[in-house]
Amino acid sequence: MRHISYMPLWHTLLNKNMKKEDLRIAAGLTTNMIANMGKNKGISMETLEKICDALQCEITDVIELVDEVPEKE
Repeated sequence: MRHISYMPLWHTLLNKNMKKEDLRIAAGLTTNMIANMGKNKGISMETLEKICDALQCEITDVIELVDEVPEKE
């Protein structure tokens, strides 16, 4: 099974010399949205659009699908 990862977003912020708080303000996001992304929880397409607009980037610069690593017993 695959899940959403926001690792590309964190790399994009580093490349643009921005912090999560800078993104929150620029995209008009709530602290809960930022926290959810930090936990790799889903966000709305509208939120993704706001992030892409604020960062002037593509959706692939924000999210990616990654394979889930099975837990070892």
